[in-house]
This record gives sequence, C-alpha cells and structure tokens, in this order.
Amino acid sequence: MDLAPEQGIEKETFVVVDPRVKRLAKTVVDFCTEVQKGDTVQIKAYSELAKPLVVEIYRRAIQKEAGEIVTHIELEEMREILLNEASDERLGSFPSLRMYEARHTDVYIQILAAVNTRLLSGFEPARVATWRTSDAAVRAYLTDNTRWVVTLFPTPGAAQDAGMSMTEFEDFVFAAVDMNWVEVSREQQRLKELFDHGSEVVIKGEGTHLKMSVRGRTFISADGRMNMPDGEIFTGPVEDSVEGHILYSYPAIYPAFGGQEVEGVRLWFEQGKVVKATASKGEDYLLGMLDMDEGSRYVGELGLGNNYKIHRFVKNILFDEKIGGTVHLALGRGYPKTGSKNESGLHWDMIKDLRRGGEIYLDGTLVQKDGRWVY
Repeated sequence: MDLAPEQGIEKETFVVVDPRVKRLAKTVVDFCTEVQKGDTVQIKAYSELAKPLVVEIYRRAIQKEAGEIVTHIELEEMREILLNEASDERLGSFPSLRMYEARHTDVYIQILAAVNTRLLSGFEPARVATWRTSDAAVRAYLTDNTRWVVTLFPTPGAAQDAGMSMTEFEDFVFAAVDMNWVEVSREQQRLKELFDHGSEVVIKGEGTHLKMSVRGRTFISADGRMNMPDGEIFTGPVEDSVEGHILYSYPAIYPAFGGQEVEGVRLWFEQGKVVKATASKGEDYLLGMLDMDEGSRYVGELGLGNNYKIHRFVKNILFDEKIGGTVHLALGRGYPKTGSKNESGLHWDMIKDLRRGGEIYLDGTLVQKDGRWVY
C-alpha cells in the first residue's frame, strides 16, 4: 500500500552550522574566558542576527558544565524607543538591576552584530552621552571584575561598512579569529616585556610627533583573552605626560554613539590634555565628546596593533585597532590594571597608520619602522 507523501513519517529538521562559527564559540568559551564548572555566564548579543553564535556559545558553556547562563539579545528597536521617547530622567537613571547582575557574573561575553550600524547617529550627542554615562559604572565593573570578551558575528550592515560582500566579509572575520592564539600569546609576551622595561614612547609619522611617559605603567598583551579577534599590546600612559600633536589616518568612529564618522582628526596635547582639536568633518561632534566629562580630554590607552591578518580598515574598532603596524590612542577611561588613573564615561579609540613612514621609539631606540618591528 502506498502512503501519501510524508504520511506517518516524522520529519527531522537539521540545522547546518558553519564550522567556523563552532570554532569561534569554542575559542570564546575555552580560551578567551576559560569557562569553568559552576561559572555564572552572561551572554549579550547586540541583535537577533547573532543567534547562530549565541546558540553555539551556550552549547559549549553547557558542555563545560557552567552554572547559571543568562542570555540577553538586545533588539535595536528598543534602543531607538528609549532614546526617542524616554524622559531625560529615565534616560540617565542608574541601571541597578544590571549592576546586581554584573556583581554576580563570572564570565561576560559580548557579541557585536549590528543590523543598522548607524542606528544612533540621528540622535543628539548630548542625549546619547546621558544614556551612555548612566551605565558607565556597570561597564567598568564588568571589565574590571569578570573574565570578559568581545567578539563579532558578521552581518550585512558590517559588511557594507567594510566595503565588502557578505561572503568576503565573513572570510575576513573568520580569518582574523581562526589563529593559533597560544602562539600569538607567546610572541606578544616578548613585546610586552620590552615595553614594560621602558620609560618613554615617541611616535612619529605624517603630521604626528607625540611623546609620553609609560614609566611605572604595565603593558597588557591582548592575546585573545578580552577581544576576539585580538593582537595588540596596550597600557595607560602617565596622565599628564602626553605632549605633541597627532593626525589620525582613518575616520574616528565611536560605535557606542551610533557610529558617526569624524574625519581628519588632529589633536594637540599639553601636559596630557587635549588643548586643541580639529576635524575636516564632524568637528562639532568631536568637541562635544571631548567635553563629556573631566577625563575625556586625557589619554586612557596607548595601543600598538599587532595582528597582521587584519590588513585593512573596516570601520569596526574591534578589528581596526588591531591592524598590524598601527597605533591607537583612546581618549577617556583607562584600564586600572595598566596603572591608568583616568576616569571618564568616554573611551574613544583613534587610529594612526604607521605602515608608510611611521616610527616608534622606546627610550630613544627605534623599535618599529614602517609598521614592522625592528628591535
């Protein structure tokens, strides 16, 4: 007797997962955050597009016998409603529930996955600043007290920003994260030790001559433990030591404020403070961010990009600040574990490309030329 198609047959649904997503999830859980049995894990994704990676990270955390796992998938529409419709008081209110959750988190995993990378660009900078300042203490607590990592799931919006097709962008992203991070860690440790024994860093390049003290400060080897992809060393320079001027190579983009691009940024420093700032595009926005608070005109971070698989600017700071042969200075909050004392609601990385004519000196000795280490 013939059966009608599928009559009496239960169909199974198979979901094909890109093996690169599985490998990234394993890297995030096993290497970046080293999830242990009983750990409380918080997973935060910045859109529903990150679902494949969220699921695989959750799966791997379960396999590692993590304890409670809390997952937040933020909908961009809700952020838009908040900024459009909330009162100023509500917008600036302290998120006490989020702080409670932060205080009970061992591992914090963030997944960038923007649907619209320019979502916040239409809002008044002052209003966005109020919102960002409201949870600055929560973000600071998580970065200072948990094993945390930020990674990215490729989306069409990010691919468009990068000027790539979706397939090309996926290949770019997974190439940058699918590395032998144990070996990267070993190589960068040597670089860290060199700079840890230094006192003064001088950076020279087109439109740039900066010097700063790093005496008594600790360089951190960013080897995949906090960002994925990774590949940099960084510290917090002595707050009042930065002197000189810098012309940044790429648009300065502050993603937390909607990704507005500020082009042709030039900064002049005296006794560590930005005393003059200009831009060929977006200067009013730049000056508004610099006046966010007392710490926003001081450098919180000096970073040296060291991932040579990231070879082009893609308008995403998670990748761009790691470009091999670049440096970045972040205005605003520094990382206390480096010795930085600068506090601010701002942390804005701006990138200088040294691959064509740039030089870095450590205590008067040339250590990098044209983006390549020569020490």
